[in-house]
Amino acid sequence: MEKTDQTTHFGFRDVPLGDKQTLVNDVFHSVAQRYDLMNDLMSAGLHRAWKDLLINALNPPRNERPFALLDIAGGTGDIAFRAAGAAGPGFQATVCDINADMLSVGRERALARHLEHQVTFVEGNAEALAFPDRSFDATTIGFGIRNVPRIDLALAEAFRVLKPGGRFLCLEFSTVDVPGLDRLYDMFSFKVIPQLGQAVTGDAQSYQYLVESIRKFPKPNAFAEMIRAAGFLRVSHQALSGGIVALHSGWRL
Repeated sequence: MEKTDQTTHFGFRDVPLGDKQTLVNDVFHSVAQRYDLMNDLMSAGLHRAWKDLLINALNPPRNERPFALLDIAGGTGDIAFRAAGAAGPGFQATVCDINADMLSVGRERALARHLEHQVTFVEGNAEALAFPDRSFDATTIGFGIRNVPRIDLALAEAFRVLKPGGRFLCLEFSTVDVPGLDRLYDMFSFKVIPQLGQAVTGDAQSYQYLVESIRKFPKPNAFAEMIRAAGFLRVSHQALSGGIVALHSGWRL
């Protein structure tokens, strides 16, 4: 039986496990309309290159062959739209996110890009996906896994809904491994990002949480072991931009 006093980390705070999702939801409700702008400001536009590397690894077919992508915690649809732009007419993406405000922004963006027939948005929890077993050719998650209260359940669900031969790809902030860059990165993260959040969204606290949650996330090798424990094979990870971000990969074989 699950203990009722289990705790998890919310930023640097320990909170009851059952409360973390509510707190994360509050963060993204407050920033949804300016989320993509803040990504550009916080990463100096680098998040675009990181996502392009994920799409290159995904390598969706450029012909009419059917290909179904599930983008978990996909929010405003950025990864799904990029994948659709790289794929052929057989491509379909489902963006699943627990936050209705983020999904609303994503639907508006899909209409503006005339992609509403290729990219659909579904409200759902990464820990209990409402999709059949073996129903997607690929599952992705970009900068969302650290906000899931029970990462092991989300990884198990990402594995469950994959077809045999399907691939899981995850972009997540990681551990800077370049001397000197680590100190600059910490200074920018803790001194600049919350101030940017306050100036752009009127919410410094949410971005303070986002910075803190990055530091609490497992190191790349530890996260790779979690991916293996979920059943994935040929697990690997690639450090990007001096370790600021890592691209993790696993296959259902």
